[in-house]
Amino acid sequence: MTTTDGLLLLDKPGGLTSRAALDRALRWFPRGTRMGHTGTLDPLATGLLVLCLGRATRLAEYVQRMAKTYRAGLQLGARSDTDDADGLVTPVTGASAPDAAAVAACLAGFVGTIDQVPPAFSAAKVTGQRAYDLARAGQEVALQARPVTIHSIVILSYAYPYLELEVRCGKGTYIRSLARDLGERLGCGALVASLRRTRVGPFAVEDAVSLETNPETACSRLLPAEAALAELPQLHLSTHLVTRLCQGQTIQLGARDLVPSNLEKDAEVVLHDHSGRAVAIATYDARRKLLRPEKVLGAGS
Repeated sequence: MTTTDGLLLLDKPGGLTSRAALDRALRWFPRGTRMGHTGTLDPLATGLLVLCLGRATRLAEYVQRMAKTYRAGLQLGARSDTDDADGLVTPVTGASAPDAAAVAACLAGFVGTIDQVPPAFSAAKVTGQRAYDLARAGQEVALQARPVTIHSIVILSYAYPYLELEVRCGKGTYIRSLARDLGERLGCGALVASLRRTRVGPFAVEDAVSLETNPETACSRLLPAEAALAELPQLHLSTHLVTRLCQGQTIQLGARDLVPSNLEKDAEVVLHDHSGRAVAIATYDARRKLLRPEKVLGAGS
């Protein structure tokens, strides 16, 4: 049976879960095609959803690690039980409008690696159960803070009660939590009114297809599976070393093997054969100049 492999960039519309959008996209491809997405978007959110098809599903974790960029519209002066406009919105009585300088100073405090508590209505787990299942059942949800990284926050516009931001962040960051915590620090409350994911690593929403795309166009827009590895260092080896590594052997690199000088100990690298095809992912021990295979890629993956 012919398999369909690669990455597909999808522009998810509002009002759908990521799973529902994936299920609709799956209809474009042959029955039995494996497909997974690489980062959930809430129903309210629109924008880039990177789908992995076929053998590319083995590489989903590398896309999940990539930085994400969002355009977020926040409403100040109100709170929500879901931290966005889809929940029960309650105006904050007596809330006063913070000035632009106060908003900017407060936002600066969120840049870097911070501890963030996920929203109660989220897929985070509490004692093995999804938080949103407990919250919908009326149970109190106590989630633990976890470290996340926010690379940058840019204020695009501010006219109280509306604040528009561009946020670039790492894996696991909740923009709803950022809005909630910003509102608490400013003392006026805040929630996400609109959210659009515009980038995932090197992938841009401008290059994505919509759910109205026809199957032929969608299939023609598949990216090679190796695109999931775009942000890992690349290493080209001799056929002999590639063969040994693909057999599961740890290999010792010699003086003639060209290794990027900025590789750190235990860095992951993508290994290519003489034709330039990605054949494996390995961990590089810079001190001992060893490569240990982590994932051997079959043909087409």
